[in-house]
Amino acid sequence: MRLTPSDGGWIELVCGSMFSGKTEELIRRIVRAQIAKQKTAIFKPMLDNRYSSEDIVSHNNRKIKSIIVNSASEITDYIKDATVIGIDEAQFFDKSIVQVCKDLAANKKRVIIAGLEKDYLGKPFGSMPELMVESEYVTKVLAICVVCGNPANFSYRITSESSQILVGETDKYEARCRKCFKI
Repeated sequence: MRLTPSDGGWIELVCGSMFSGKTEELIRRIVRAQIAKQKTAIFKPMLDNRYSSEDIVSHNNRKIKSIIVNSASEITDYIKDATVIGIDEAQFFDKSIVQVCKDLAANKKRVIIAGLEKDYLGKPFGSMPELMVESEYVTKVLAICVVCGNPANFSYRITSESSQILVGETDKYEARCRKCFKI
């Protein structure tokens, strides 16, 4: 039995709450592919403008150049000869992100996706549930609860804004464990 696919593509999903290291893990995997001299293409949605308009940036300031796209369907326009595709903040893309990832994997691409699986209410976020089902590998990372120090799996919103999508960082969100997550 093989532990990694051979002669084909696959999808890897990194999910978790805010401040859990999703983007850091995405960057780590992409850099390792680059060290192995694999051609990469990295994407993020236009909506994510927190740290940089050109780079994917983790909360600990690790960054990597990316291509900014308005919709998931634009991703295939920029692939060229890349064999490893990175996609950050997948929850912000429209539903077509699932088919885009499936098509890339069917075309022998390694697709690495990172995103929040739950919104600030603790509900499934965007296409993340479908991406989990379609992925060969799912890595769930945890943050540390800012209240009690337990493993945190929730993104607690500390502002009164109620729209599902609100781009922010420590000014708008805290990582919370199940016990300390109160809606």
